[in-house]
Amino acid sequence: MSLSFALLVSGQPCTDQASLSALRFCKAALDSGHSVYRVFFFNDGVHCANRFITPPQDEISVPKQWQALQQEFAIDLVVCVSSALRRGIVDAKEAERYELGGHNMADGFTIGGLGQWVDACIQADRVVRFGSNTQ
Repeated sequence: MSLSFALLVSGQPCTDQASLSALRFCKAALDSGHSVYRVFFFNDGVHCANRFITPPQDEISVPKQWQALQQEFAIDLVVCVSSALRRGIVDAKEAERYELGGHNMADGFTIGGLGQWVDACIQADRVVRFGSNTQ
């Protein structure tokens, strides 16, 4: 039986294992024939969409791994707009809206609201959260 998943990622890729665990779960689900309806990045998880994050060469670049997975499987990667703005992550549209000099949202990610997370929870067979409650 094939299941569809909605994933909530709330851990920062550089300091928390949550985003890497979510990425590995997502890959395993897809490799097993399941689908991922949406991945929603919330709180510190929005840092996964920062195109300027550059880890040391001997570490995995979690943002680039999410981008590669999105390109291969056309997964909907949605970044919570309010969490992103609080943490200085903006796409081109938000950068223009707030008259900023540029944007730092990585390709493959889109800005969205909590309504998209609610939709994902309704549409998916299973909902999985990666990250702590204290963020």
